[in-house]
Amino acid sequence: MKVSAIFKSVLATTAVATLAAVAVPAQAWEPTKTVEFIVPAGSGGGADQMARAIQGIVVKHNLMKESMVVINKSGGAGAEGFLDVKGAKGDPHKIIITLSNMFTTPLATAVPFNWRDLTPVKMMALDEFVLWVNAETPYKSAKEYVAAVKKAGSNKMKMGGTGSKQEDQIITAAIEKNTGVKFTYIPFKGGGTVAVQLVGNHIDSSVNNPIEAVAHWRGGKLRPLCVFDTKRMPYKDKMTDKMSWNDIPTCKEAGLDVNYLMLRGIFMAGGVTQEQVDYFVGVLRKVRETPEWTALMNKGAFNQTSIEGKEFADWVAAAEAEHIALMKGAGFMAGQK
Repeated sequence: MKVSAIFKSVLATTAVATLAAVAVPAQAWEPTKTVEFIVPAGSGGGADQMARAIQGIVVKHNLMKESMVVINKSGGAGAEGFLDVKGAKGDPHKIIITLSNMFTTPLATAVPFNWRDLTPVKMMALDEFVLWVNAETPYKSAKEYVAAVKKAGSNKMKMGGTGSKQEDQIITAAIEKNTGVKFTYIPFKGGGTVAVQLVGNHIDSSVNNPIEAVAHWRGGKLRPLCVFDTKRMPYKDKMTDKMSWNDIPTCKEAGLDVNYLMLRGIFMAGGVTQEQVDYFVGVLRKVRETPEWTALMNKGAFNQTSIEGKEFADWVAAAEAEHIALMKGAGFMAGQK
């Protein structure tokens, strides 16, 4: 073979190799083992239900090659879960669903954790809170119920909620400040348990998320009095023979000027790469496009706000500042007298 022929052969081989390199891009990051999905709350509550719904959607629609397992770590008002993920710095195979105890738990207990120890991935939704009573009671409005609590006297009526010095008790303290009434607050491990306690008349009211009480409402066991938001929930499909979520007045409409929304967001451990964050952002975007997610949003009457990136991180920072003010106002800060 002549030199020129050899040269042409080398050029041709190099060109093919170059084209092959161009045609096959570098593999984007994806999990190489089971992803642990941590729930810093008990089973049956809103965070647990959403995490398991996401896991089910991922499996049904084959959105990940590796498996995802949901693990509840509710100890210490969620501190167990947060500290677990904090300690997994740099590990992209661990994600966590957050609620407002991401702020309230460290503020109330001084546990060594701050949301900045994690990496924000995506806000999936915001969760509503509703004032619920047992359907056997005579109360048809928040105004009637508050009047009954006032008439009964301080600490005579029981408000049940998830945890101590967390979202439910913050709302309870706000109701007390707004109306002058005083409840005995009874903490439980999760919203599912709270709903069961109200069905059994072991407590007089709750401020459960919609998804935590909807089955009992539909079953005729619980009655919603008002929603703690600035506007009514938009869902107009009938949940009972008479009412939709949209038929529930805002608490302000009912004379109780209190509003509160809770984060349902996904975070990763600190120290992960942007490529790893982008992977889960992509998976979660696909989750939100499924009919199962739409059904969950309708069932739980969620505020469907969803943000990511810097906008999400900025939102979380603002929410932390708001919770510091709320906790100080309620006297719930660690070391506060």
